[in-house]
Amino acid sequence: MNEAEGTQPRSERRDAAENRQRILDAALRLFEQNGVEHVSMNQIATEAQIGPGTLYRRYSNKGELCLDLMKDNVVNLFEDIENYLQMNRAEPPAHRLKGLLELFIRFRERKAQFLKGVEDFASTNPVRSLKRGPLYHELHQPIVELFDEMRASEQNSVSSVFRADMLLTALSSDSYLYQRDVRGYSPEQILEQLILTFVVRE
Repeated sequence: MNEAEGTQPRSERRDAAENRQRILDAALRLFEQNGVEHVSMNQIATEAQIGPGTLYRRYSNKGELCLDLMKDNVVNLFEDIENYLQMNRAEPPAHRLKGLLELFIRFRERKAQFLKGVEDFASTNPVRSLKRGPLYHELHQPIVELFDEMRASEQNSVSSVFRADMLLTALSSDSYLYQRDVRGYSPEQILEQLILTFVVRE
């Protein structure tokens, strides 16, 4: 009895881990084949060969699934940003901001579908807005700090927080993809236009 009780939690943890991996593998296959917006949670459960209840206990929506699929990439992104800012701390803040944005735009290009999946869910759930999520906060803070540095040499009273909010809004999927796919700007041109818009020239 004790031995069985001792092994049961480990078995449950193993089952949970296996279910999570099965869900992620199934979601990735379906998303790559059909696109995130055309895949339902029920399709994912069927593909993963689990019950819908098991799926919804772990992920309440496709946005959470997309975020989990990007998790390792998000961690790597912020490590790259931190390393970049540390290695270039002697450079002017405008230079560092451009480098940070370049890293994020590369990430956005690689993970555009998953990012849009996260943001589409957030847009229909105001209480769980993406702008309150970890991705937004992790990007927001260093951008605010860079704008604070710039204000020291600029003669304007624009709030660094407001400035960062507007910049990140311009980088949201709807805005970014509109500029790229409708206006025809390349990622490099979008980066240049953002710097021209948000960095005050003396």
